[in-house]
Amino acid sequence: MALSTPHVNRPPPQAADFSTPGVATPTGSARDPRNSPTSASLHRLRAVRILHVVGTRPNFVKMAPLIGATGRLDDAHNLLVHTGQHYDGAMSDIFFGELGVPRPDYMLQVGSGSHAAQTARVLERLEPVLLDERPDLVVVPGDVNSTLAAALCASKLGIAVAHLESGLRSFDRTMPEETNRVLTDHVSELLFLHSEEAIENLRDEGIGEQAMRFVGNTMIDTLVALEGRFRARGAARSLGAEPGSYLLVTLHRPALVDGPLLEAAMERLSEVGAAMPVLFPVHPRTRKMLAGREYPGVRLVDPIGYLDFLSLEADAAAVLTDSGGIQEETTYLRVPCFTLRDNTERPVTLRAGTNTLLGLDPARIASIPERLARRPEPPPEAPPLWDGHAAERAADAIVD
Repeated sequence: MALSTPHVNRPPPQAADFSTPGVATPTGSARDPRNSPTSASLHRLRAVRILHVVGTRPNFVKMAPLIGATGRLDDAHNLLVHTGQHYDGAMSDIFFGELGVPRPDYMLQVGSGSHAAQTARVLERLEPVLLDERPDLVVVPGDVNSTLAAALCASKLGIAVAHLESGLRSFDRTMPEETNRVLTDHVSELLFLHSEEAIENLRDEGIGEQAMRFVGNTMIDTLVALEGRFRARGAARSLGAEPGSYLLVTLHRPALVDGPLLEAAMERLSEVGAAMPVLFPVHPRTRKMLAGREYPGVRLVDPIGYLDFLSLEADAAAVLTDSGGIQEETTYLRVPCFTLRDNTERPVTLRAGTNTLLGLDPARIASIPERLARRPEPPPEAPPLWDGHAAERAADAIVD
């Protein structure tokens, strides 16, 4: 079993600043999840030992503001566990540095594997940590295998669980993430909601409103904290592209990049490249699948840091993605997003007017320039509570 405490919790210089003073919880009726009390099992939490479990790089983006907000509570002690579901030394160092996340207290070194293997390893390796540390609350973000495994492990030990980004539903049980979302919500005592449709989703599943807290989107907290820095970086020009001129591409789901759909997508991107530049920061595994082939009009670039990616995203004419998080970031940045999926667990991005579902059909990629030309300008308002203060509201709910 690989457990260690190798690092001192010392944030690096120039890390993201999540030190904005607290904002009051939104008002509402006593039975409204926008202002509900936490469940009875959490009212006892005062001198709180909070153990945060993160397994993938996108979930560090969601968790960083909450770690900062709970770290400023007088009666709270934070511990951080990195399961290592996604682990790359260089990329993780970038995330720790740019996000100001403290080094993990425990590294579980789970690594890659099947869904069952990853889930089982997290259960097995996290249990002794929880037995030794005995936290009052385990916080899990998102919908990856580490999320579900940590929630199950804590629940079986009688430890309260808080789920960050609760209530999202694609209603597509063929997606492993959907199973993780549903099961995690049903073993959690405290549910942090980032959009209003999550309230109805949880009600429909019979989950009591006393567990729900509509706090907003902590991923947007990170964007707000970093916005001045990433907008000043000029990553597009460093790659020879003019701001506002290019299509930024990010594709990672196995259904797209591990089979014949990848070649079809690249051919259609080359068609788009005749009308506008295409930038594709490509994962080494995906580059290997491309086997050295070149596509006119498409520039394949090596993976880049989070700040540089946000800079490219903010300056793009549009983004093509299969990522849930990118759908949300582009909504906040008011950048047109085209999602190569049949559904989304984030319909708030569709209602905001920034996101368009293309379906899992690479042929539709070629229509992006024409769609952009006739696309109406989206309204300037961000979704409710996507204001940079979601983590503060969540931290207040933990000790409420």
